[in-house]
Amino acid sequence: MSRTPTGESVTARVVRVLSSFDADTPSLSVSDIARRSDLPVATAHRIVGELVKYRLLERNDTRISIGVRMWELGSRGSHTLSLREAAMPFMEDVNAAIKQHTQLGILDGNEVLFVERLSTRGSVVNVTKIAGRLPVHACSSGLVLMANASRDVQDELLSQPLERYTDATVTDPGQMRRLLAEVRHQHFAVAAGLITPGATGVAVPVRDTDGGRVIAALSVVIPHDQANPQSVVAALTTASRGITRAMTRGSRH
Repeated sequence: MSRTPTGESVTARVVRVLSSFDADTPSLSVSDIARRSDLPVATAHRIVGELVKYRLLERNDTRISIGVRMWELGSRGSHTLSLREAAMPFMEDVNAAIKQHTQLGILDGNEVLFVERLSTRGSVVNVTKIAGRLPVHACSSGLVLMANASRDVQDELLSQPLERYTDATVTDPGQMRRLLAEVRHQHFAVAAGLITPGATGVAVPVRDTDGGRVIAALSVVIPHDQANPQSVVAALTTASRGITRAMTRGSRH
């Protein structure tokens, strides 16, 4: 693998350029990319030019965005594709019944990556987006995923400072361990105002085709003062089981 004079591989620099984009900034200038990737502007310009050539990035005047070719390649290889296809009918049912944001997230490092979201007009404010991320300790999906992760993964999370977003955010490691144990025992999480005041996340685990390993979290975001989150848990649990059954049927074909 070719390396730069600094010893860093070219591939590593390409990854840094691609990682400059996120859900909130789908397009950037070359100078923005250089700053975010911590590369010289000339280097960023050269890498961007190559990626545009192969349609992994797209150029629109002075703005650069992720190219259709990148989406195509990601869609072919991602294991989330079958998960999203299996989940969509059940997410639509939940969304129609509860009439609030309904979302599907997976664990990626110490963050939740949201792979699908359905919204309803007039829903409570929600900071999540498709392909967006939230810290695991500050959302209901993250609590469900981390509660069902290995002890090593939990220890890694709790070895780092936990950022406080609201007065309700849990930042004490001991309190977080107790919360994760409770979530694991009850098979759902209710996160009231952990990242956005006035909004409560409710999430349940989605298990693989064997019904054992947790592979995703299915959640809704409801108004903080909604009377009965338990009814939401029941709807989510029914949908989660349906997703697992759908994936099981799909794996047999």
